Amino acid sequence: MGNIALLIIAIAFAVLVLFLVIVLHKVSKVVEEANRTVKLVSSDVDVLLHQADGIMAKANTLLDDVNGKVATIDPLFTAVADLSESISDINTSSRKLVARINRPSSRRKAGSASAVVLAKTAKKFFVKKDKVKESKETV
Repeated sequence: MGNIALLIIAIAFAVLVLFLVIVLHKVSKVVEEANRTVKLVSSDVDVLLHQADGIMAKANTLLDDVNGKVATIDPLFTAVADLSESISDINTSSRKLVARINRPSSRRKAGSASAVVLAKTAKKFFVKKDKVKESKETV
């Protein structure tokens, strides 16, 4: 009976060893596949990082170019803002002038002021015309 028990234990041990060999063989295949996958992913990540570096360099160059162009256009926007402020001031002044002209007591004053401005402008025009005429005659 002792021999039969030893024989059963030996057979059970042999089956256990055979099962472990099969399991270890399958585990080694899984590990090999994982190693291949890691190598493939690693090479793909290297390519992606290289391409990302190129894209970042191009984006930085493009951003520098845009910043330079914005800096050259910036004075234009400043000038437009100044111009719009001046136009607003002119509109305010013209509204005040119209309001003064529309007042009954100031109509005479505004009319005489307008006549003075018109006379001065006409004088400048005729003086320039005479000077041009004289310069043509001397030539």
